[in-house]
Amino acid sequence: MDNARNMILAIVLSALVLIGWSFLSERFIPTASEPTTEIVEGEQVALPQPNADPAADSPAAVRALSQVLAESRADRITIATPRLQGTINLVGARIDDLVLTDYREAITANSPPVRLFSPEGAARPYYAQFGWSGEGVTLPDASTRWTPSGDRLAPGAPVTLSWRNGTGQLFELIFAVDENYLFTVSQRVSNTSDGAIAVRPYALLSRVGRSPDPDSWTIHTGPAGFWDGGLQHFNFSELTEAGATGERFTLRDGWLGFTDLYWLAALVPVEGQAVEGGFTTGVGDRYQAAFQGQPTVVQPGRRIGTEARLFAGAKETNLLEAYDEQGLNQIDLAVDWGWFYWFELPIFYLLHWLFETIGNFGVAIIVLTIIVRGLMFPIAQKQFSSMAGMRAVQPKMKEIQERHKEDKPKMQQEILALYQREKVNPLAGCLPIFLQIPIFYALYKVLLVSVEMRHQPFALWIQDLSAPDPLTPVNLFGFLAFDPPSFLAIGILPILLGVTMWLQFKLNPAPMDPTQAKIFGIMPWILMFIMAPFAAGLQLYWVVSNVLTILQQKWLYSRDPRLKEMAKAAAE
Repeated sequence: MDNARNMILAIVLSALVLIGWSFLSERFIPTASEPTTEIVEGEQVALPQPNADPAADSPAAVRALSQVLAESRADRITIATPRLQGTINLVGARIDDLVLTDYREAITANSPPVRLFSPEGAARPYYAQFGWSGEGVTLPDASTRWTPSGDRLAPGAPVTLSWRNGTGQLFELIFAVDENYLFTVSQRVSNTSDGAIAVRPYALLSRVGRSPDPDSWTIHTGPAGFWDGGLQHFNFSELTEAGATGERFTLRDGWLGFTDLYWLAALVPVEGQAVEGGFTTGVGDRYQAAFQGQPTVVQPGRRIGTEARLFAGAKETNLLEAYDEQGLNQIDLAVDWGWFYWFELPIFYLLHWLFETIGNFGVAIIVLTIIVRGLMFPIAQKQFSSMAGMRAVQPKMKEIQERHKEDKPKMQQEILALYQREKVNPLAGCLPIFLQIPIFYALYKVLLVSVEMRHQPFALWIQDLSAPDPLTPVNLFGFLAFDPPSFLAIGILPILLGVTMWLQFKLNPAPMDPTQAKIFGIMPWILMFIMAPFAAGLQLYWVVSNVLTILQQKWLYSRDPRLKEMAKAAAE
């Protein structure tokens, strides 16, 4: 009866853990990037990605991106850098066509590059615009067609857009771009009229629709920036609730913009200059990040100018840190490392260095695991020594339990005395587990937020270590024509994780409490389900760590004199 009750209790507790984890992880701890491949009839095929065809689910009024760009081809100049391709729309002077040539939407070779900006008229328009506001003067607006000084913007080859309003003012936008993702825009106003004018320069980012990447407790996507001495952010729902008033603040030596999981568009005002910044929302799920400079009076015969910068690209850690040193204050915080960045960054740097040295990200994870286990070897040695002692005294513990099964306080007293005599500590085995937690969490964040790890292959069917393992026996490795739900799509790596965890638990001293023993017996298979949706790279780390732990534990057990004596006695 007791055994049946213990088994039922263990199953109920395990089910609560499994269901509760599934509920909490969706909200607080995202598991992995979306799967990039699936197995169909034993063959690996690429899955379409959410951003690959933004017009696919758009209203009929929205035209195809290619059509919109073709219609405005005569009003565009080319952006050509080693890492960016696109165009600037001369109507409105908008950077509204931009792709990142180093990154693909999917892992297939013919997959299109990641698109960051799209023009009005296409699905989910997203663009940057620079201009002026003011009163008593005719200003350029969204319908103004600018005159370019050239037809191509490239590193070292800036382009000037100019427009005369017919009442004595000349407006100029000088666009420059570096070899990575940084645009510098100089805004100049020349007044050749007889009267003074007052203008205010502005810069804005406008996007329709929210980020396709989920915003969670551990990873933020959406409106963000650096002001008031720290990283600040809102979510899209907060902006919608705020309405037209939005969120306003003073921005000095900072930046603001929209961040996705891997991509960032951010506006940076002149260093040392205070501007009015804010986020607003408008009709049609439109969100805007903008800043506006102070009003400036331009006297007759004078010219004034200011400068702004635009980052539009991938959130590469080393590059963002370099831009931070160039005056884009704390833009490296756009990578959402969270509170434990001081620990996560060293793991990232080490893993990235291993990857660049070895050339295979999966092998780099394996080497990282070996390094971590090597550093923890002295601690693990003490842990396994204590566990060996616990295994050695288990027959005596069972004898005490049988002798005092009706007197629980006496049993506990005798067991504590046994621990003291034999010099064993039942809690000593917990320390390495606690030490592994920050390393495991750091690797989780590295795999999830660092674009350097996106779409990195390992070997065989593991072609994206930032996504879940796609090969599952639930549908006979793709030979059955159905896609199992995510909680059942248990890949090969999660299965190996469960098996190695079970073998590891078998080497540990068996818990004396029957209920606890049942829970420990089921726990490896619960972890198998829990870990199935996580990144394959994280699963690989845990499997390799388990294998190394098993080998280390068996080797140390084989050298322990107490266990040797037990084995000799059992043989006799």
